[in-house]
Amino acid sequence: MTMFRAGDEVRIVSCEDDPRAAGRTGRIVDEVPPGQLTGGRWTVHRIGFLIGSVLCHTHELQKTGR
Repeated sequence: MTMFRAGDEVRIVSCEDDPRAAGRTGRIVDEVPPGQLTGGRWTVHRIGFLIGSVLCHTHELQKTGR
């Protein structure tokens, strides 16, 4: 399982929460691995002007290396 850290830039491969986010990049918000409250999904923000923060499963995200 890929682990992310707060501030990591990620590419959203797909997003069940908001399909408009697919193909965009954003930053991980979570300081700790996601738990029951978010249904095991990571919080990603800074996606776009008209898209707020989204919740994405690990398999829906890809680190960009930045």
